[in-house]
Amino acid sequence: MQAFVCATMSRPFTTAALVVPVTHSLLPRHLRLSNLPPFLTATTDTSIFRRRPYNFRPVSGPVTAGLGGFDVIGDGGSMLQDAGATALVIAGAYAFVSTFDFLSERKLIEQNLSRKLVHILSGLLFMASWPIFSASGWARYFASVVPLTNCLRLVIHGLSLATDEGLIKSVTREGKPEELLRGPLYYVLVLILCAVLFWRESPVGVISLAMMCGGDGIADIVGRRFGSTKLPYNKQKSWAGSLSMFVLGFLVSVGMLYYFSALGYFQLDWVSTVERVALVSFIATMVESLPITGMVDDNISVPLVSMVVASLAFAY
Repeated sequence: MQAFVCATMSRPFTTAALVVPVTHSLLPRHLRLSNLPPFLTATTDTSIFRRRPYNFRPVSGPVTAGLGGFDVIGDGGSMLQDAGATALVIAGAYAFVSTFDFLSERKLIEQNLSRKLVHILSGLLFMASWPIFSASGWARYFASVVPLTNCLRLVIHGLSLATDEGLIKSVTREGKPEELLRGPLYYVLVLILCAVLFWRESPVGVISLAMMCGGDGIADIVGRRFGSTKLPYNKQKSWAGSLSMFVLGFLVSVGMLYYFSALGYFQLDWVSTVERVALVSFIATMVESLPITGMVDDNISVPLVSMVVASLAFAY
């Protein structure tokens, strides 16, 4: 009689499902279904792998580090790794924004395009840096220091306590310091929220940032250049912008999910995942297209709606 043994074994950052056909009567007594050791879960129901859109099991202890590596030094080594990663990402973020400041000042790139490219890439690069942090419980808080630093910078310059013309030109529409306290500030607050609440442990934060950075960011660029046909219910938005947000938001979300999945942070049922991501992208695009920008900034509405819908879609 044929039986299927589905064994789930813990490994760093991944849950591996092994489905092995065996002849039960030929197995030694200690390997039969009724005598499996407690760290194996045996079942003949292979449909469990189709029910959940994703599966994640955190690895406890200080020995495992980002990228599935090992922190042989222990807790102190994890803290040192996280501090170094924080300093590296802050330096990289500063160099990134300074590069676009330089390009826009030299008229090598339009100021508005520079602003939107910073909007698109800075959040995605921040999220892509998460794997260099350790597996310790405090790693997410070290990572959140990066957007927190930018948050304090925006508040200081937004209140005109200091002056940084390059910063103002690179992230504001009209070049006014008070603009720093609206869209740009909301943007970095969402980065902090996703890092602290979701981190690398859930697709929800990944999708929310992908929609805010990639989807919403590209919608403005495409809409300004090819958005001659406006939406019937909002003349400030175009079909081209909304379509590009849906497509790019979807593609960036799937791409980032694949990135974290490939590194072993969670397993995904890709058929189910693609359907759910498409749903999140569609609803986030619809919300972004509504004539509510004067009341709620896109950097608030898009990621928050994405969080809610993704949380429901990926609940298990």
